[in-house]
Amino acid sequence: MFKGSFVALITPFKNGKVDAKAFQDLVDWQIKQGTHGLVPCGTTGESPTLSHDEHKRVVEMCIEVAHGRVPVMAGAGSNSTAEAIALTKHAKQAGADAVLVVTPYYNKPNQAGLYAHYKALHDATRIPIFIYNIPPRSVIDMSVETMAELAKLPRIRGVKDATGDIVRPLRMREAAGDRFCQLDGDDVTAIAFNAHGGVGCISVTANIAPKEVAQLQEASLAGDHAKALAIQEKLLPLHQSLFVEPNPAPVKFAASLLGICGPDVRLPLVTTTKETQARVRAALKAAGIRKKR
Repeated sequence: MFKGSFVALITPFKNGKVDAKAFQDLVDWQIKQGTHGLVPCGTTGESPTLSHDEHKRVVEMCIEVAHGRVPVMAGAGSNSTAEAIALTKHAKQAGADAVLVVTPYYNKPNQAGLYAHYKALHDATRIPIFIYNIPPRSVIDMSVETMAELAKLPRIRGVKDATGDIVRPLRMREAAGDRFCQLDGDDVTAIAFNAHGGVGCISVTANIAPKEVAQLQEASLAGDHAKALAIQEKLLPLHQSLFVEPNPAPVKFAASLLGICGPDVRLPLVTTTKETQARVRAALKAAGIRKKR
């Protein structure tokens, strides 16, 4: 169930509020384009600036539109264990297939604290849990040893690995076995990650190139490395352009060019510079990505 191209969904805004129609249309389009799974309310979904009510409604809308066609892995992370438990319980109640829980940022817990956080979440809920390990944003890095211990718990199912270390999936596979599901958190390393034991990617680029990213994953997982590499080479300038400025400002600008939603982001993020906009335009053209309507 949890493999291939999972899209880290943007949250469209209009006049300062969540643009429900644009979001619902985006979810439906993603599924029709071949995306294998949906991840609402992650970093790319600007979860830090969503109110609790907005967060819950975005998750609910995603599940409602998906209607069981593809799995939904709802963002439910927090640096408060109690809050993460509450968001996870809501995701389960709403009908999510799994939750994605980021390592607690700002608090900077040690490895024992990380284990205790996820163990408490596991014991208090009844839904598959994916660890989101992203040291560049949360400062802390969960060790292979800690993750392997968590993997012994039945509902700790996998990881979104955004460490950028392509040796990590090999080490995790050795420590936890192939039952533990490893998804890459970085589009540019997706093929290498799969080759080392991964089974997919939670993709930012898939917001605007869902068919191409899904095809890349299908080829990679089927062992057609030549096809996967050809797609990746075509998408590489796009992958890179989407991170010239803080995510998701560039991908939202790209989405606006494709008629998906407006480019609006919430403070403290700001819209992209003209230089970044030019780079995104050029990357879209090079990749052959056109307006969706």
